[in-house]
Amino acid sequence: MIAPAGTLPDGRSVGAVTLRDGALSARVLTLGAIVQDLRLDGVDHPLVLGCPDVADYLDRGRFMGAIVGRVANRIGDACFRLDGTRYRTDRNFRGRHTLHGGSDGTDVQLWQVAAVAPDWVTMCLVLPDGHMGFPGTLRITAVIALSEGALCIDLSAVTDRATPCNLTHHGYFNLDGQGDIRRHRLTIDAAEYLPVDRDLIPTGRIEPVEATPFDFREPRFIGSDGFDHNFCLSRKPQPLRPVARVTGRNGLSMEVLTTATGLQFYDGVQLDDVPGLEGRVYGPHAGLALEAQQWPDASNQPDFPDIVLRPRTEFRAITRYRFLKDR
Repeated sequence: MIAPAGTLPDGRSVGAVTLRDGALSARVLTLGAIVQDLRLDGVDHPLVLGCPDVADYLDRGRFMGAIVGRVANRIGDACFRLDGTRYRTDRNFRGRHTLHGGSDGTDVQLWQVAAVAPDWVTMCLVLPDGHMGFPGTLRITAVIALSEGALCIDLSAVTDRATPCNLTHHGYFNLDGQGDIRRHRLTIDAAEYLPVDRDLIPTGRIEPVEATPFDFREPRFIGSDGFDHNFCLSRKPQPLRPVARVTGRNGLSMEVLTTATGLQFYDGVQLDDVPGLEGRVYGPHAGLALEAQQWPDASNQPDFPDIVLRPRTEFRAITRYRFLKDR
C-alpha cells in the first residue's frame, strides 16, 4: 500500500511504502526511490540518515538515500564525447561540472510504483532523450527489498540510444545513531583508488592505496582525513561479492556486497544543518556513504571501465547492505 508522505513546494504529492522482513523494516519514498528510514529490531535508532519533511530532499538533504543518475558521481567540465558527438550536460556542481545526473536527476523525480509486496517494492522511471543533456530515452527499474537482514538494491535500465549510465543508491549510514562516524571501523577490499583534483574530478591516474590514507584493506577508524573518492574494486562487473564492512562502536556491523566495479566512499564532511529523523540535525560526518557504482568521469577517461549503455543491452547493478550484530 502507498501512503501519503508529504507534498513538495511545486504541489507534487509524494507517497511512501513500508517494507518489513524479519527484524528489518524500511520506509521508501516515491520521490527519488529514497530509503527514508531503515530500522533493525533491538536497535533503538535509525540505521540511515533521512529527512522527515520530503521538501528537504530538494535542498539540504539532496541525494540522501536516493537512487542517483542517470550518471552517478561527477562528469568533468559537464561534457563528454560519444560516438563522435560532443554532449554538454547540466552544470550543477560548482558551476562547472555535472553531479549525479544534474539538477533534475533521478533523485528529485517521482518514481512510479509498478509492484509492491510486504518485503519489496519495484519502482520505475523514464528519463526522456535530451534530459539534462544526455542522449537517449532511459527506462530505469529499481527493486528495493529487505531479505535476510539486508537492504537490497537491484537496478536495471535500457535505452533506445547509446548513453552513459551509472546508477547507484546514495544512502548515508550511521550504525551508532548519534554523534558521527569518525570512530566507525571501515574495511574496503580495494588495492587501488582514484586521486581527484580540487573539484573532486578524477585526475585519470589509478593509484595504489598502500602507504596512503586510502588503505582500508584492514579495519581501521575512518578518522578526519576527508574522503570522497572511488575505490577500484575491479575493471569489469563481477558476480555479487563482499567488498566492504563498517562497524560501529556499539558492535553493529554492515557488510556491503555488490556487482559494481567501484565503491565511492564519502565521509559526509559537507553535511551541514540537515533536518533529520527523530529531531536530529545532521552536521559534518553524521553519516557515511558507500555508493556501489561504476567509476566517476568514465566518459572522459579512456583507461576507466566503459559506462556506455547501448540499445538491446541492459544495465544491471546489484548491491546488498547486510546488517550483523555481535553476539
